[in-house]
Amino acid sequence: MYNSTLGYLENAKGEYLMLHRVKKKRDINQGKWIGVGGKFEDGEAPEECFCREVLEETGLALTEFRFRGVVTFLCNDSGSDQYMYLFTANGWTGELNPDCVEGELAWVPKGEVLDLPIWEGDEIFLRLLAEDAPPFLLTLDYRSEGERLTRAVLNGKALPIQ
Repeated sequence: MYNSTLGYLENAKGEYLMLHRVKKKRDINQGKWIGVGGKFEDGEAPEECFCREVLEETGLALTEFRFRGVVTFLCNDSGSDQYMYLFTANGWTGELNPDCVEGELAWVPKGEVLDLPIWEGDEIFLRLLAEDAPPFLLTLDYRSEGERLTRAVLNGKALPIQ
């Protein structure tokens, strides 16, 4: 089990900065659209990791961000289970670096994000962000089917899965 962060930067036009993961050959997120973030370094707090990862991936230094929840991913692959600390941000300085080593960055209207190729479980927490839900605990279980979500638990209650 490892720790990571993920966040969605929102601009004044109501768009999220999304990362299309298309550059790495061996990438569990290959072809998917996700927010920005990554794994903790030794001794890092969640907010430190988020700010560092955003700067590394985008060139933007965060000035205003908000903790939104913790998502636990349960996966088949040994060592790929993780606790992911989720954030949103609406303040930063600097210029967007279009040359991200993780993939291609794009501003996407929030209303169109769910139409992109995203993980099935991401739809759950993106809806919670859209509803401005208070901080939450969400478990997403992909163990039985690999890329297919088989179980989701939000704040201790099972959610229906299609």
